[in-house]
Amino acid sequence: MDIEWEDGFKINVSSDNHAVTISANEEGLLSLAKHFMALANEMPGTHIHYDEHNALEDNSTPLIIEKID
Repeated sequence: MDIEWEDGFKINVSSDNHAVTISANEEGLLSLAKHFMALANEMPGTHIHYDEHNALEDNSTPLIIEKID
């Protein structure tokens, strides 16, 4: 699966006992939209793993998005 990033993207994920919050600038939101569209065309079980080492801002909560049936 090809994952494309908009230049200058910023994405932060945080969570507490009640909710997960995804905060992103315009480039981050456009990048996530592209990723979700690409994932929609994949087989169930395919997933994208986001963390501070590959995409998210420092101290972000890791996030996994998975396609299901």
